[in-house]
Amino acid sequence: MNIKVLYFARIKESVNYSSEELSLPTGVTTVRLLKQYLSTRGDVWAKIFTGKQVVRAAINHELVDDQAQIKAGDEVAFFPPVTGG
Repeated sequence: MNIKVLYFARIKESVNYSSEELSLPTGVTTVRLLKQYLSTRGDVWAKIFTGKQVVRAAINHELVDDQAQIKAGDEVAFFPPVTGG
């Protein structure tokens, strides 16, 4: 299953990617499982995606939780929580 992943703010700076096309392994069908998959890429990725930092997600520009289903062709964005003033 192919998807596009976007990274924003400090996540983008940490992983040195703003976006990438990914072919997901079989079984990676939710945001939680995608985070687990990304966390296997190395220490920086693990620090961001193992739950030690709060990472928000959106699928096709709609905020979602970690249980949201990912489908082929989706655009998944990851970003830190946003605060306003």
